[in-house]
Amino acid sequence: MIGSILAGVVALIHLYILVLEMVLWDRPQGMKAFGTTPEFAAQTKVLAANQGLYNGFLAAGLIWGIGLGEAGDPIKLFFLGCVAVAGLYGAATAGRKILFVQTIPAAIAMIGVWFA
Repeated sequence: MIGSILAGVVALIHLYILVLEMVLWDRPQGMKAFGTTPEFAAQTKVLAANQGLYNGFLAAGLIWGIGLGEAGDPIKLFFLGCVAVAGLYGAATAGRKILFVQTIPAAIAMIGVWFA
């Protein structure tokens, strides 16, 4: 149960990122979250929406795994692994903060799934 709860937290984080990137990217809340300017946000709005969609797919996979209960543990682990790897890449290329927002929560959730 704890693994599913932790995976649910990661799914919620990614749903929030989806909203930030697809809906709020060029609005004050989105620009503040990502430290962007109005000019940059306007120029990259379509790219950000694409990123947001991918975050939505990660959340959907986690929700799918959670919905299957214990039988969904391999699915949860796969999608949590995807989140962790994406977070590592993002931390290395875009900003260290991503490590704390994505990678660490995903790693904690993976441990919860493995040992629950």
